[in-house]
Amino acid sequence: MYLPVQPQRDCASAWREAVRVVDAQVGDSAYNVIIDVVDPTAGATQQDPRVTVVDEFLAKYDKSVETVANTIFPTGLYHRYGAPVFFDVFHDKVLAKVRRSERWSGYYFERMTRLPVSAGKPINQLWEIVERIRDKNVRALNKFELSLFDPARDVDSSPYGGQCLSFLSFKLVPGTPKTLTLTAMYRNHFYIEKLLGNLLGLGRLMAFVAQETGLDVGALTVISTHAEIDKPGDARRSDIDNMIARFDQAGTTPLAA
Repeated sequence: MYLPVQPQRDCASAWREAVRVVDAQVGDSAYNVIIDVVDPTAGATQQDPRVTVVDEFLAKYDKSVETVANTIFPTGLYHRYGAPVFFDVFHDKVLAKVRRSERWSGYYFERMTRLPVSAGKPINQLWEIVERIRDKNVRALNKFELSLFDPARDVDSSPYGGQCLSFLSFKLVPGTPKTLTLTAMYRNHFYIEKLLGNLLGLGRLMAFVAQETGLDVGALTVISTHAEIDKPGDARRSDIDNMIARFDQAGTTPLAA
């Protein structure tokens, strides 16, 4: 059982089509929804008026597209400090301010870059992937996996909360240069509050890996093993419908040069 979403050219278009497809299902939810974004770096900022519409809607409920995106990849830190320095800046300065608990900070980037092990130094899964792709002795194209789900921290009796992004699988498509693709798996996915920010963050993550390894950025595929049209805060369905109407109208506005 799966529900395909027609491939879309960019993250904002993919968000809109995924919302439409899931919203048409019984109960406004679905299982194994497959989203494909052809260029996940195109229009991936609030310069895209469609992104601004969603962000303005979420701001009424103390939510933000950028906040969600930054849990996956803190692009501002990367551009300011560069790699690998920005990893230490994130852990030493940023994480200390935003951490919710020792079990879950709310930042997927933490789990990508500091995976606890039983003995020795935590593993920076993301940087190891970059270094392996750079290594000319590594001939693999399909062995760049990154785990976010941690059974030691994430298995409990609560049906809510905790990590939703479970796994990332990077692939290298042959060519000159090679093309980077990414498949992301979510165990549970709120499409109004989270999906657009998730798509933008994953696109920025791909751009980082491609920049550091000399690859082209290819398609992003997201598998939502459970997806729903949620209502952030005290939002009513009419509020969501109005926001989507504004989004559609913004899609007819040319992007700034």
